[in-house]
Amino acid sequence: MDRKVIRSDEADSPRVERVGNVWHVRAVDLARQVLREKDGSHQAGFLVEVGSKATQSMRPPILWMDGAEHREQRAKTARFFAPKTVDRRYRELMDSRSQQLVDDAVAAGEVVVDDLSLRYSVEVAAQVIGLTNSPVDGLAKRLMRLFKVEAVHPGGPPPSRFHAIRQSVTTLPAVGTFFIKDVRPAIKARKAERQEDVISHLLDEGYSPQEILTECVTYGAAGMVTTREFITMCVWHLMQKPELRARFVVAGEKERYAILEEILRLEPIVGHLYRRVQHDFTITDGEQTYELRAGDLVDFYIRQANADDTVVGADPLALCPGRDLPRGVGAEVLSFGDGPHKCPGNSLAIQETDILLTKLLKLDVEMIAEPEVGWDEVIAGYALRGLRLKVTRG
Repeated sequence: MDRKVIRSDEADSPRVERVGNVWHVRAVDLARQVLREKDGSHQAGFLVEVGSKATQSMRPPILWMDGAEHREQRAKTARFFAPKTVDRRYRELMDSRSQQLVDDAVAAGEVVVDDLSLRYSVEVAAQVIGLTNSPVDGLAKRLMRLFKVEAVHPGGPPPSRFHAIRQSVTTLPAVGTFFIKDVRPAIKARKAERQEDVISHLLDEGYSPQEILTECVTYGAAGMVTTREFITMCVWHLMQKPELRARFVVAGEKERYAILEEILRLEPIVGHLYRRVQHDFTITDGEQTYELRAGDLVDFYIRQANADDTVVGADPLALCPGRDLPRGVGAEVLSFGDGPHKCPGNSLAIQETDILLTKLLKLDVEMIAEPEVGWDEVIAGYALRGLRLKVTRG
C-alpha cells in the first residue's frame, strides 16, 4: 500500500448506507449521481450551515452559494481559473518565485517543505485573488490564524452558544487584522484601478467590503491551505520513490501531471464533502435503488471513493500513474469534487505544484525528516508539518 495517511473512518464499509437521516457514500458513481443532480442538494460542508446564520444580511461567499445564483457567479469567475488564463497570467510568477525559493533553500542548505510551500502557494493565490498590496510574509501568517476554527459536523448537534462565543473570541480579531492589513488596501488600490483578479470582479459586481472579505477568506483557504498540503505530500511521495522521482524530473508535462494527479487521487486533500438534499430523487448502484429525501444529509467519503476498485482498477491504494479510468472520470477522481461545486482551481494547483517540484527535485536533495501528520477536522484533511530536506546544487 502506498497511501501514507489513513483516517480512522477508512475501515471496510458499504458503498452506500443510511444511518438516521445521513447517507454515507463511498463509491464514485453514486457520489457523482448525487452531486450532479440539478438543484438536488446544497452545500452543507465548510461550516456553511453554521456560518450562513451569521451572514444573513450579506451575500454568501461563492463556496456557500447554490442554484442559479451559484451558477451565475461560477460562470463569471471561471475566466480566472481557465487553464489558458493560468498559463498566460501566472506561469512567469510561478517560475520566478519557485526559482527564488529554491535558490534560498540551496543557500540555506536545507528547507522545511511545508514552510516553502506555504510561502509559494500564498504568493500565487494572492495574485489570483488580488491581495497584492501587503507583504506576503504577513499575509501568510494572518491567513493561517484565520483557519484555526473548531469543526462543527453537519450531521451533529447544533453548536452551543458557548461554542459560538469561543469561536468569535478566537477568530474575530484575526479577521479584523486580515481586513485592515490585507483586504482594505487591496480594495482601495482596485477602486483606483481595476486589475484582472477576483477583488476587481467583486467590485464590479457591487460587493461590499465585508462581502469581499468573506470571499477573500474562502479563496485564501482554497488557494493556500490545500495547495500547501498537496505540494508537501507530493514531495514526500517522490522522495521515498527514487525511480518515480527520476522519472518525474525528466518527463514531459503530460506525464508529470499524470504523476501529480495520481498522488492527489491517492491522497485527497479534502476527505469529506457534505450536501443537504433539497428534493426527493433516486440514485442507483447496479440493480439497487436508493431514495434520497429532502432534508437528508449526504456525507461523501472522498478517500474511500478514490479507492473504489470498480472505477480505478486493481490495487487502488497503490500509486500507479496513468490508470485506465472510465470515460469522464479525471485522473484525480473526486479529489476536486464534482458537479456544480467542483473546485475551479484544479489547473492552477497542478501547474504551480509541477513548476515548483521540477525545480526542487532535480537538485541534490535528501530527506532528513519525514513530516508529522495531523488532521484538519473542518475538511477532514491532513496537515503535514516538518518535512525537511537537505538541499545542494549537485
